[in-house]
Amino acid sequence: MDRRSFIGTLVGGLLAASLAVQAQQAAKIARIGLLGNDPVGGAHLLEAFRQGLRDLGYVEGRNVVIEYRWAEGKFERLPALAAELVALKVDVILATTVLTAVAAKQAIKTIPIVFFAAADPIRSGLVTSLARPGGNVTGLSVLSPELIGKRLELLKQAVPGISRVAVLWEPDGGGERTDKDMLKRAEVAGQALGVRLQYVEARRPADFDRAFSAMTRAHAGALTVLPSPMFFNERRRLVDLAAKHRLPAGYPWREGADAGGLISYGPSIADLYRRAATYVDKILKGAKPGDLPIEQPTKFELMINLKTAKALGLTIPQSLLRQADQVIE
Repeated sequence: MDRRSFIGTLVGGLLAASLAVQAQQAAKIARIGLLGNDPVGGAHLLEAFRQGLRDLGYVEGRNVVIEYRWAEGKFERLPALAAELVALKVDVILATTVLTAVAAKQAIKTIPIVFFAAADPIRSGLVTSLARPGGNVTGLSVLSPELIGKRLELLKQAVPGISRVAVLWEPDGGGERTDKDMLKRAEVAGQALGVRLQYVEARRPADFDRAFSAMTRAHAGALTVLPSPMFFNERRRLVDLAAKHRLPAGYPWREGADAGGLISYGPSIADLYRRAATYVDKILKGAKPGDLPIEQPTKFELMINLKTAKALGLTIPQSLLRQADQVIE
């Protein structure tokens, strides 16, 4: 073989090998595991995540597959469900709540884990630092404890005459340490605003009727709902019960006002789900979750439902309406 033929054969072989490697890489399908409690009430959030993936070039069935596992309220199933995702050899696991993220972290030490919207990732024990999470866990925070006082302040502006506010909370809804922090911050804010707080527990939807009856007996003038995945999924029922008992209510997510609640204030949960796709993309491209800082929201939405205000006989001050990102009429 002469020199020219040898070089041609060598170049051709290298080109063929390169094309084969590219074809192999192109054919690789990323496998994502999603571990959650219950899909009810959160379909639009999952769609926001999938849209985030599409924006980054991922197409389900072509270059990405999502494996869903739902506990359906039976949290004791989470370790087994996490083990199923490990057996499927997923590339990354997404956790929809603090409880699912904690269960995933306890069961999985090597596969990257991304949480969607943790109330307090440090107090929950998910990470040791927001800037450098370390380990195999990272994700997005919703700053739930920090916003309790602001929500009470906005509710008092919407209903200036209130002197007693019911605080609906789910024990262990965000983890024990986070719950204590939220209740402590609520108490401090209530004292500063000159309102007495009535703490009402609801561990499951079956507790809602009893909880609202307790609010009525105590003559609560308004209600603030603390963040909880269960409350989020059951937001329409909470809104209906608040209307039945004629309680002006404030919620930590815009979906509460959209469903008919009086007021809501907090980060966009749908946007956090969409942003989670960027974490997945970085991890699939080789980034280590422990090196990806926890993302905290910087924009918060104030929603006011004037239809609900009218039904309650309330006149929302213009000063508050001017602050709103959206007014529902």
